[in-house]
Amino acid sequence: MTEPTPPRPRRGRGARERILKAATELFMAQGITATGTDQLARAAGVSKRTLYVYFSSKDELVQAYLGSLEHDRLPASASPSPAPSDARELLLAVFDPKPPRAAGPYRGCPFLNAGVEVPDPEHPAHRLAAAHKREFAHRLTELARQAGAASPQTLGEQLALLYDGAAARGVALDSGQTSACARSIAEVLIDTALTRRAPDAAAAGADTPQAAA
Repeated sequence: MTEPTPPRPRRGRGARERILKAATELFMAQGITATGTDQLARAAGVSKRTLYVYFSSKDELVQAYLGSLEHDRLPASASPSPAPSDARELLLAVFDPKPPRAAGPYRGCPFLNAGVEVPDPEHPAHRLAAAHKREFAHRLTELARQAGAASPQTLGEQLALLYDGAAARGVALDSGQTSACARSIAEVLIDTALTRRAPDAAAAGADTPQAAA
């Protein structure tokens, strides 16, 4: 059986998008360090020279790849004045299974993977991964506050750690089903935090002049 002929290198319109698409598919499927520029150029249908026209180095391409995933991988923002139940549902939605983006083994969180594959904390890709994780926890904290959690920052950090733990375990087990277990744990954490807040809110209301009247 003959192998399919790789696409002829071309630099034309859309080359940057093809390169970034190829990088996303390959980095997600086999990792950053295992993917070379020759393979990237072949998959994108461009020459290596063209690849370097759009991305001066592999590091720059890695940063663009992570940047392209940033929005979709962050928890959704609630409306300015959401109902507490809506914020609770957004917290739980973080643990809903994500559709696979590439064939092959389960790869978990691309930002965790980047942090492991590029261990230098001063490397731009590592800094980008760390910034994403901080923003991830911050978004969860804001949702926890809107849901009425007793200690929003604590709950936000707990849920962020739970999310990362489920992703890492999923990679080890080659299974995306760890998110279902994580969601059930998240539900307990969230409802416990909300229950602790309820008596405090009731007590505060009893102390107001309106309540006393």
